[in-house]
Amino acid sequence: MTTRPIPVPPRGAEVKWHLSPPYSARHLLWLVLIVALLLVTGQRTDMDRMVAMTTQAVGNLIGVADDSQVVRGLSRVGTAMWPPVIGEVEEVNRMSDLDRDRLPLFSYIEVQERVEQRMNLETLQLEAATEQVEVLVKPLGYVWTVFVKMVETLEIALWGTLLSVVLSIPLAYFAARNYSANRFTYTAARGFISLLRSVPELIVALFLVLAYGFGPIAGVLALGLHAAGFLGKFYAEDIENADKKPQEALEAIGAGKIKTLWYGVLPQVLPQYIAYTAYIMDRNLRMATVVGLVGAGGIGQELKGRFDMFQYGHVMTILIAIFIFVFLLDQLQARIRARLI
Repeated sequence: MTTRPIPVPPRGAEVKWHLSPPYSARHLLWLVLIVALLLVTGQRTDMDRMVAMTTQAVGNLIGVADDSQVVRGLSRVGTAMWPPVIGEVEEVNRMSDLDRDRLPLFSYIEVQERVEQRMNLETLQLEAATEQVEVLVKPLGYVWTVFVKMVETLEIALWGTLLSVVLSIPLAYFAARNYSANRFTYTAARGFISLLRSVPELIVALFLVLAYGFGPIAGVLALGLHAAGFLGKFYAEDIENADKKPQEALEAIGAGKIKTLWYGVLPQVLPQYIAYTAYIMDRNLRMATVVGLVGAGGIGQELKGRFDMFQYGHVMTILIAIFIFVFLLDQLQARIRARLI
């Protein structure tokens, strides 16, 4: 190994350093164009109004501004959402299959007074009428309802993730330039992956609800198809970027493409694959609540129904349940990933 000496200017020579400027007129032109684009798009999307209303809200919170539409709206909803609803109350006379000797766990029957406004047929005036109603009280009834719906949401996310992995594995193989059979299969696989990613889950769920009806089937298919586009892209790019030396060594001893992929590529990309799949699972759990808004099963249907009836206490309970499930899933994924990698 030969080394070259560091050039040293002769003693007494005048050394002049020259550093090129970090920017040029071209950079300035690009900056002006970007700022102009942001100003135009910001005006079209009401960013100026958003800044003004947010500033007014901050001023209202610190006592500078007198009123704020943002603070007024959020405080009204926040007050209605607290406290979260935990129990359920149902009239006994509306329950045809109630067995008084075998009530649900922790449930009990009590008599409540109810005041209703009724029309007096003689005076044609509304009058307050008090009546006693026998009701079945379930102290944890709504918590149990939300729990069951969240379990269904988790199952939709799990099966959606499993479906996306099954679909993305062959797509990734044909979408990897160094393993695809020819340019046609490569282009077709890449195009199909782009198609799956381009249509949001909510739009896919709308059409699948029409085909399969209301329920979790539409949710599983919507999440699985959309996520397969992401995983197929990520898996294929990792296959293309894997270190070539182990693959060349296996090919030199006569290994085929499948064995080279299995022994030369998979050990390298497995940690990334686990991370991608865990992220998709976490994302599918959150998106399963969204596709439920259009009837694709899960907690989303319950959320939409309560929101439409302005029952914000029930909505708060659902939001807390979603947070708890996402947090616990994240902790579980972290432990599994630490053991596998």
